[in-house]
Amino acid sequence: MSGWVGTIAGRKGVAALAAAAVFGIPVTAFGADCKQEQAVYIDRDGAYELRFTPLNSASAAASNQFKVSALKTTVVMEGYVMPSEDPARAIGILMFNCPEGDVTGADLDACTVWQGAVYGMDAKGEMDNLQPEGAAAAEKLMLPGLGPAIRESSAWGEGKASVAPWDVLTFKECAT
Repeated sequence: MSGWVGTIAGRKGVAALAAAAVFGIPVTAFGADCKQEQAVYIDRDGAYELRFTPLNSASAAASNQFKVSALKTTVVMEGYVMPSEDPARAIGILMFNCPEGDVTGADLDACTVWQGAVYGMDAKGEMDNLQPEGAAAAEKLMLPGLGPAIRESSAWGEGKASVAPWDVLTFKECAT
């Protein structure tokens, strides 16, 4: 980035902070001040929203839970992030229209849309495993292969999702 462009961009950031102070915009509107369980992300085309929600359980095996909505449709997919070992990874699973109650492994396989590593990026572009609830919200999320997986799932088709999201989602807001 050239010096002049960097100066303008820096001024816009300072202006946003000043506007927040003057107009009473809550400080939690900025990613660094939001906890992961309250963070909301959007894909670059504005077709999908990923919204984290608190687990509300100290004994849960998952470290995070979230919903992915295909905007302008009724499609809402449910997801969880769980820690794994060897190597240490934050592994996510995204499901659509799973049956209630006792289910078999085949039932879960049939409703699983995507499964893979979930990475968080900070403001400097450094990538790491997604941090659990209570940590500062990541500026961006990377869910490798998400778009193609949705395209091949039961969430895709007539009256459902019709645009595949990018694998990188950007912080949109902090839910209250």
